Amino acid sequence: MSVIHVRNLRKKYGENEALKGVSFDVEKGEVVGFLGPNGAGKTTTMKILTCSMAASGGEVHVNGFDCLRDPVAVRRHIGYLPENNPLYPEMTVAEYISYIAELHDVPHPKIQECLLFVAGECGLKDRLNDPINTLSKGYRQRVGLAAALVHDPAILILDEPTVGLDPNQIVEIRNLIKKLGKEKTVILCSHILAEVELTCNRILIINRGEIVASGTSAELKSEVEGHASLRVVVRGEKKKIVDVMKAISGVKAVRAYAAKEKGAYVLEIETTSKKKDLREAITQAIFENHFALLEIHKETVSLEEIFNQVTNHKE
Repeated sequence: MSVIHVRNLRKKYGENEALKGVSFDVEKGEVVGFLGPNGAGKTTTMKILTCSMAASGGEVHVNGFDCLRDPVAVRRHIGYLPENNPLYPEMTVAEYISYIAELHDVPHPKIQECLLFVAGECGLKDRLNDPINTLSKGYRQRVGLAAALVHDPAILILDEPTVGLDPNQIVEIRNLIKKLGKEKTVILCSHILAEVELTCNRILIINRGEIVASGTSAELKSEVEGHASLRVVVRGEKKKIVDVMKAISGVKAVRAYAAKEKGAYVLEIETTSKKKDLREAITQAIFENHFALLEIHKETVSLEEIFNQVTNHKE
């Protein structure tokens, strides 16, 4: 069985059905991005996985343990950093992490050892005696990660770990998550699509309580409906260039506008099929007509475009 196994997961708040039969698996060692618009069901799913909330239906197993029947065992296997990262600001870093270790039943003789280990992993060794209320947002996130790691869980669930951080802090936390992902199974919830693409090796997208897309970034891009497009920069007479491009079999449309290079034009070429690569045919036509080819490449679909396409459908 997968490390995380979710089948037909449902959650109702009164008449509102927040989760409508969500199903997915996460394998050992994966770093999975969990995306969705506000209100899509991300945080509800994470709360059920971490036994912070009961489901209305379906089944959830974590490392073989049932979240409904054996929540204590599930919590031993999960480290959870919630979006609001609740901390005790009057405690020092060492006091807080040690306290969390006690809550997770880490044996007292091992608490100091575990504290020093996670402090090293999260870059906190020089801050152990600092009160939490004196730390920057970035260091507070590190404290939250250290607390999630102190009992050595097999699985990390991180809900918006970089929210509110500046660009430098985001890079620090991203690198830390990548490092942790080499040894742990990680689920990362985030609104920052570039963050997910850079950090995760698989992506789940949830919308209106249902999983609407699943796969690697490359797989999702290949499944997006529509044509492929090419960007070509070529020097020559504009009308003739456009006419030659339109005559190529498989070309759907050509848009041309002036390039920075003198006498050159940027062509945006849409093809009739995303599976058909026309670069060779376009290059040959350019040379046969004595144009100068300056640049040619495929335009790739962004994760943002995929996200918009699968979450903006109308009912």
